[in-house]
Amino acid sequence: MGYLKSKWMEIAPKLMEKFNYKNIMEVPKIVKIVVNRGIGDATTDPKAVEKTEEEFKLITGQKPIFIKAKKSIASFKVRKGMLIGAKVTLRGKKMEEFFEKLINVALPRIRDFKGLSRKSFDGRGNYTFGVEEQLIFPEIDYDKVDKIRGFDITIVTTAKTDEEAEALLEMLGLPFERKKKEA
Repeated sequence: MGYLKSKWMEIAPKLMEKFNYKNIMEVPKIVKIVVNRGIGDATTDPKAVEKTEEEFKLITGQKPIFIKAKKSIASFKVRKGMLIGAKVTLRGKKMEEFFEKLINVALPRIRDFKGLSRKSFDGRGNYTFGVEEQLIFPEIDYDKVDKIRGFDITIVTTAKTDEEAEALLEMLGLPFERKKKEA
């Protein structure tokens, strides 16, 4: 049994009690984790795409899907069909491994880290946050990095409300910033 599954089995009774669920199947779970990056500098630097693919393979253990521009935008020097982004969707065992690595290794390596914002929920129980540099992951060799590039991580849950999703993620160990005490 993986880290997420065993942790979920531990917190499910607490969530059932907190939100008055009648059945264990109502307790929210993490369905998938999507990691994506816009490759805006691919128009000027052709190696940006190769570097992104290499880094995503190291970080997630999976090859990314590249997103092409749907239409041309002259002010951004983008032509229809150009590569402008990359994403990886993690499910199952790879998702569990990535989540464990994220909360136990990567997030603690962020400089001046005070916790993740509680305002990044989308209203449907999904949480998205940005990582400013890929160097927080130990697989990335500092000497081989040509440019600091960030990416976004979206955690998709089965929670129906943001409050349920926040409680789930907090109990699973995602480090949120402390709640401000009201005066």
